[in-house]
Amino acid sequence: MSRAVDLELKKAFAALQNKVLMTHRQLKVDDHQIELYKKKRHHLELIKGEVNALTRKVKIYQGFGRMFLLSDFNEVLHDLDTKSNTLEEKIKSVQNNKAFLERSLKDSENNLREMVQQKKDAL
Repeated sequence: MSRAVDLELKKAFAALQNKVLMTHRQLKVDDHQIELYKKKRHHLELIKGEVNALTRKVKIYQGFGRMFLLSDFNEVLHDLDTKSNTLEEKIKSVQNNKAFLERSLKDSENNLREMVQQKKDAL
């Protein structure tokens, strides 16, 4: 009976260890993505500040692929706002995913603790 309990606990610990490794790997990826999105958003805010500093009479060109097109001043500001909002949504999405992974890992650890406690109580 003791060997069956040990084998069951061993499998549970192995599964938890695998989940911990995968979760930590994903958390690092999520942290990297969040930093990348924050840098892009900051870059867009700097560009928006520079564009706002210009007079309305200045010609503004927007890059599209390997070319630049003459664009309307308000259109450029709207595009910058849209890109910034999109990045903000991506940041929130990745943060929510990160929080879910952390909760999932904590739940798995608690389940394993309960299993160990039940086995101790049974003996």
